[in-house]
Amino acid sequence: MFTVHALQTPPDEALESQVTELVINNLTDISAVAIAPSNPLYPLYQYGVGHEVHQYLQTIGGSGEVTAELLVALDADQRLQGFALYLPVKGDDQACALTYLAVDARHRRQGIARALLGEMTRRYPHAELACVVSRVPWFRRLGFQVLGARGSHVWMNTRDQGTDGRVAVLDVAPIYRSLEVRQIHAYLLKQHGKRAMVDAEKHRDRHLDQLARQARAFVQAQG
Repeated sequence: MFTVHALQTPPDEALESQVTELVINNLTDISAVAIAPSNPLYPLYQYGVGHEVHQYLQTIGGSGEVTAELLVALDADQRLQGFALYLPVKGDDQACALTYLAVDARHRRQGIARALLGEMTRRYPHAELACVVSRVPWFRRLGFQVLGARGSHVWMNTRDQGTDGRVAVLDVAPIYRSLEVRQIHAYLLKQHGKRAMVDAEKHRDRHLDQLARQARAFVQAQG
């Protein structure tokens, strides 16, 4: 059994640690890059996406330009089973954009993701998200419609059009220019060698191009 809770302030250290663990363990599914564990760049994106989520969590309950909201599914012992991180839309108090959704692999197929999204759309009926083609059928069953293709993802919404409001997102570029990322990259370069790292970047880019082609083809096929 689980219960869904909405946080009004940034999570404490113990809960944030559990969120970060879910992010790291589900990186391929939740990252826009969709990088595979076999890619030598994987640890770099584990740090990058994990730090991005950390920054979003610090905005909860704040009054800055970027303000995220977090829903968590907890078991009876207050252990995290899943979470949904989303951004309310500026200028449209009924709209939000789902940023990250993850469920512990040990607790899938128990309705956790459905409950998290159900609570999110109860709070914000006009919700949007972006997902890879393979995830579209699942989101459709929850009432989302296909609106178009955005890069490597399919753009979906609970309504037949997007919001006129604006989604304020974090600038993640500084994360990937940080000393920590440079140190991780230097370690990976030493571990795998320059040729392997160049090949890893090429493989990442080819995979993103393939996902983008799939997204465009899928949307075009919808008529």
